[in-house]
Amino acid sequence: MKKKLLSGPNWEMLCVIVALAWPTMLEQMMQTAVQYIDTAMVGTLGTYATAAVGATGTVNWLVTDTLSAVGIGFLAYISRAQGAGENDRARRASGQAVTMVLFTGILTTVLTLGLSGQIPIWMQVPEAIQELTSRYFFVLYLPMLPRTASIVFGTVLRAAGDTKTPMKIGLLVNLINIILNILFIYPTRTVELFGTTLTIYGAGWGVVGAAAASAIAFTVGGICITLVLYKHPTVSPKHQPLRPDKSILRPCMAVTIPNMMQRFATSLGFVAFATMINALGEVAAAAHTIANTVESAFYIPGHGMEIAAATLAGNAYGANDNKRMKHLARILLPLEIGLMMVSGAALFMLAPILMGVFSSSPEVIVLGTTVLRMVAVSEPFFGFYIIVQGVMLGVGKTRQPFLYGVAGMWLVRILGTFICTRIFGLGLISAWACMICHNMLMFVLYLRCYINGSWNPLHARPELE
Repeated sequence: MKKKLLSGPNWEMLCVIVALAWPTMLEQMMQTAVQYIDTAMVGTLGTYATAAVGATGTVNWLVTDTLSAVGIGFLAYISRAQGAGENDRARRASGQAVTMVLFTGILTTVLTLGLSGQIPIWMQVPEAIQELTSRYFFVLYLPMLPRTASIVFGTVLRAAGDTKTPMKIGLLVNLINIILNILFIYPTRTVELFGTTLTIYGAGWGVVGAAAASAIAFTVGGICITLVLYKHPTVSPKHQPLRPDKSILRPCMAVTIPNMMQRFATSLGFVAFATMINALGEVAAAAHTIANTVESAFYIPGHGMEIAAATLAGNAYGANDNKRMKHLARILLPLEIGLMMVSGAALFMLAPILMGVFSSSPEVIVLGTTVLRMVAVSEPFFGFYIIVQGVMLGVGKTRQPFLYGVAGMWLVRILGTFICTRIFGLGLISAWACMICHNMLMFVLYLRCYINGSWNPLHARPELE
């Protein structure tokens, strides 16, 4: 007689999944809320201000996604070490994570600041706002070392099962960002509140003020998460040597490098995609920027559950527990697909309202609503493949995600968008159609992985009772 889906160990695993995933989802939700607020606040300064901020958004994905790959390598290593009960090995890996943060943080700072003047040109930003975009980018990327610490150390804490601390620090960062936005973006002004006239002081720095607010908030977040990591009871890098340790870095880099190449190639594809969109004109660029901002909130269930999937898969693999691995997939996949169906339905219905929050242009609202409703239909398929991908990364299987990610991005999304927009002269809708085709291809490829068992390195081994 078959067990009920949510009985016994399945119910216990569901509780663990929710405990790991909800803080990450809330953290991402708050980050997205601040992104919404940033876009709306800068949007009051005019279309050029919105375009200046949005034009380098995909470059931000390129940088942060590449750095996130470093964290994924340590997540796979530490979660497996903890699954095997080897806490000393996890602490040594945490010390090596500090070394990688110092190296990659300094290197990224030099590269981003050095290229800040060229990036707007490469992104085909209109000449009238290239200088403003360059200043915004330079200020935003000054604190790359603390930003790197936030990304990598946050992943180390999640690998140890602590998702609440990164969430709390994320909330603090977001609160600081909002307060400083109010003070830095706008000039001193008076407002009427309940019949009382109040004077709100401000620097009046505009777009650069938004970058400064984010830079300060990122710095505070990086410092806080570093202090928390050093006080952590199981993965503190305190007293651990910082010199490179090949026995730890080699398996970490075996996961990091393919994942970094995948993320870099994919994010570079986003940059190429945005460049082609920017060339379609101001309305298309504004609709694309705002629609991307709106859409990001509805992907939160996918990315939050992906972190839980990677961590728990690494634990199961470290414990050599095939039964637990199968339970994980059995619970995660239907849960994630259900969440993304609800998320997609909400996006479809709320698209025109949310577009109207960020723009008063009827053309921008109509165009953005159309592409958002198109992509809403594909969200459950995205939910499936992001979970299978997360499990594979958690157990160190990076070859297939790398090949799938690069092929899907460049052969479907980028090549398709180039043909549609540059050869046939089609607009933003065709570009987003290519993006949806990319998502559907990823679903088919990962479904094949799931059916043939290649997602699970333990599938040929006997289950532990």
